[in-house]
Amino acid sequence: MTTPHSAQIDHIVVAARTLDEGAAWCEATLGVVPGPGGEHALFGTHNRLLRLSCAQAPSAYLEIIAIHPQATPTRAAGLRRWFDLDDPVLQARLAQHGPQLVHWVASVPDINAATAGWRDLGIERGPVIPASRPTPTGLLQWRISVRDDGQRLFDGVLPTLIQWGHSSGNQHPADVMPASGLTLQSLTLSHPEAPRLQAAMDNIGLAAMAVTPGPAALTALLDTPQGPFMLSSAS
Repeated sequence: MTTPHSAQIDHIVVAARTLDEGAAWCEATLGVVPGPGGEHALFGTHNRLLRLSCAQAPSAYLEIIAIHPQATPTRAAGLRRWFDLDDPVLQARLAQHGPQLVHWVASVPDINAATAGWRDLGIERGPVIPASRPTPTGLLQWRISVRDDGQRLFDGVLPTLIQWGHSSGNQHPADVMPASGLTLQSLTLSHPEAPRLQAAMDNIGLAAMAVTPGPAALTALLDTPQGPFMLSSAS
């Protein structure tokens, strides 16, 4: 039987129609200019990042991500981008309502064991694939669970799983991010399938993140330079 794993919040994901729109939204909404990110050749996406002060997850950060209009994914033809970025419904929401919180990512010490544990629960998070992007301080590498269809699952409330680093080291992107002035006070989960989602949280060692029965929603409460602000994935 798979035992729980010491997972923690890694980052929250705000999707945008374009990265410029995402950066402008961040400055206007949160009062902070997002820091640099990079490009993900595998998926044809790019991002900008902001460190989040968070007592429960010291390496937490906020990612603003968008499809890179000049990039062609190096992933095999027919496989979709991560985080449902190819989904027409999500694309229509971003075009109509602007950038929004759509997902979150949990870091685990052993991603193979964690995905196997979820598989035992009947949750297919997807194959574990290696990914990387160049940074000024070297190649940032990680392993991440991404389904071939790119689906987030549970309306984005179930996290994608990530394991940072390879045998050569365990560099994390937050290691070189300056303080942003943003604090993640809480991240709460709600879903019609709350018991099943709670079992998934328990399985990776996140039992403290209680899942509330109700409409699907991922809600992040932030302290910002402009005061408290709530981000919600609920449409």
